[in-house]
Amino acid sequence: MRRWFARFLVTQLVLAVVAVVVAWWILQQPPFGAPMEGARLARAQANPQWRDGRFVNLEPETPTSLASMGDYLVRQFSGDEVREPPKPLPIVAVDKAALAAPPAASGLRAFWLGHASTFVEIDGQRLLLDPVFADVVSPLPVGPHRFHEPPIALADLPKIDAVLVSHDHYDHLDMDTVQFLAQRGTRFFVPLGIGAHLQRWGVPPAQIAELEWWQESRLGEVRIVSTPTRHYSGRGINDRSATLWTSWSVVGPQHRFFYSGDTGYAKVFQEIGSRFGPFDMAFVKIGAYGPGQSWTDIHMTPEQAVQVHRDVRGKRMVPVHWATFNLAYHDWDEPIRRTGAAASKAGVELATPQLGEWVDVGQPPPTVRWWEQVR
Repeated sequence: MRRWFARFLVTQLVLAVVAVVVAWWILQQPPFGAPMEGARLARAQANPQWRDGRFVNLEPETPTSLASMGDYLVRQFSGDEVREPPKPLPIVAVDKAALAAPPAASGLRAFWLGHASTFVEIDGQRLLLDPVFADVVSPLPVGPHRFHEPPIALADLPKIDAVLVSHDHYDHLDMDTVQFLAQRGTRFFVPLGIGAHLQRWGVPPAQIAELEWWQESRLGEVRIVSTPTRHYSGRGINDRSATLWTSWSVVGPQHRFFYSGDTGYAKVFQEIGSRFGPFDMAFVKIGAYGPGQSWTDIHMTPEQAVQVHRDVRGKRMVPVHWATFNLAYHDWDEPIRRTGAAASKAGVELATPQLGEWVDVGQPPPTVRWWEQVR
């Protein structure tokens, strides 16, 4: 009996050691990125939002309680929401030949790629917002799969001048997409800390502009300004808020747009509007919210999204961050239905493009309620 018990203990110890080694090895893989070191870390430590080894929001979020975590788990496996589209989503295939023509030197137009990913042409520059072409948003080949293919293949995109990254979560920062674009010479504008991830993935430092809130850089004549938001970051197990997160205010000689990134509602959006508005377009997150205050503090509701659009003094609202991945506890089309109602009540000009459909500041916005046909 003693001999059996000793063998049992040794077996359990070996299994525990193997589990630790395997977990350590997995966390060393490139998709997890890299921690800040040296001058980059010193810069973070000098940032006013750095507290006790991590970044914090201007307005603290409600702490997550054990009860709410239990509620999350129960709802994850027992909710009756229709979280995935019951039919294929309509997609407008992007004409890659027409897209290859140089963008207008004084124009602003965009098309939605899905989730938060958006292609934007502004005053002669081509940008991508949080481009994710991966089928699964995870460091491993398991996790939420796309509901649809992108309206244009990554390889069919024209030369992209710059990528704007809001934060380092997997549904906003895709290693394979980054590496593909970096090889084409694309520049990357990212919040502080994400440069370490990009350099590990082979992006030359000269192609990286790493900004803190209210700092700005330039892309030709276009100003790229990092503006505050209310969220968090992290790609591993123990790196929550280890890199900064941001919204983007992009100011060209003729036009300007705002991109919210992931965020909860915050008073700072009024200041952004005062400093850089009015914006011709605002790409605002509307999906993946609730349940519980701790979640909505960092993932605002559709009604709050409309308020953010108004706070930043947006003219035309383009809703993003919905209809691509199953990441929350609501019907897949609830965000756009609630956004439409709130926008109508507030008198906000809302564009509702299909995937791949152009939204041009010089043309009336697309307003077809296409999601109603996906039932």
